[in-house]
Amino acid sequence: MENKMKETKKEAKMSHNKYVRFDWAAKNILRNKADFVVFEGLISVLVKEKVSIVELLESESNQESRDDKHNRVDIKAVNSKGEIIIVEIQQSREIDYLQRMLYGVAKVITEHMKSGKAYENVKKVFSINILYFNLGEGTDYLYHGQTILTGVHDGDQLELTEYEREDLKVVSPLDVFPEYYIIRVNEFDKLATDPLEEWMRYLKDEYISPDTAAPGLKEARERLEYLRMSPEQQQAYDNYLDTLVRDTDVLKTQLLEAKLEGRAEGRAEGRAEGRAEGRAEGRAEGRAEGRAEGRTERDYEIARSMKKDKESFEKIARYTGLTIDEIKTL
Repeated sequence: MENKMKETKKEAKMSHNKYVRFDWAAKNILRNKADFVVFEGLISVLVKEKVSIVELLESESNQESRDDKHNRVDIKAVNSKGEIIIVEIQQSREIDYLQRMLYGVAKVITEHMKSGKAYENVKKVFSINILYFNLGEGTDYLYHGQTILTGVHDGDQLELTEYEREDLKVVSPLDVFPEYYIIRVNEFDKLATDPLEEWMRYLKDEYISPDTAAPGLKEARERLEYLRMSPEQQQAYDNYLDTLVRDTDVLKTQLLEAKLEGRAEGRAEGRAEGRAEGRAEGRAEGRAEGRAEGRTERDYEIARSMKKDKESFEKIARYTGLTIDEIKTL
């Protein structure tokens, strides 16, 4: 992973066909309305219809208070029916990401419902999640799903009556329930032969073909070339790549240490069988204290890095186990 990051950084400086990463560009460069065409291109390719960007949001912009749950939607768009499309671009692994997806959709629905408004005004929501970490198991890079109501005994799908279709102005429950897209960027490994695959190649490898016809990518070529950025933007981008390398190394080291530690403990416990209970407890306490100290040092390192990247104190605490007060003193 470290070698790939270094190669990416080097190629970005040398090649006019190499572009900055999409996740960084979305939060740091593509912030003006003139750039919305880039996002609209990607979303349109996914949902197979033209969409319009409503707004781009900062990381915690729809967190109403410090006690509110995080809902880091990056992009909001609408289609021709006025249905809402939310997009989140996530680099860091989060174990509870599926729950976050559900919460994000629920919050968007309630935010767009004014007090006293009839339920018929609820808008369908599309949730698009562009993930740069591995979520779940599977062979595909793109997953799409929706709630379907199926008969428990007969296996038929629940449909609306003619009266309900006319009154509610929807054809079926599928026109109401949210749809979810999960893009597992790291799993893409194909030749780009259609617009979606061209976008996937850019998301994964930062490459855009000079003769691309995919919606939004031509505009991305004009805006996201490394050499066209200001020196300040180039420095910020280089720092971002360095942070990714460092965080990846820290995570790999943690996983390796945990694996080796588990093996060592297993062998130690096997040899300790039959020995005096007091001596066994003493050794266990010593190992636990040593591991706790090691974890604390690593947690402080991770916390400093995340704080430098302006992550929220709540997220840092969730990842490291440190208290908010400890994080504030770093």
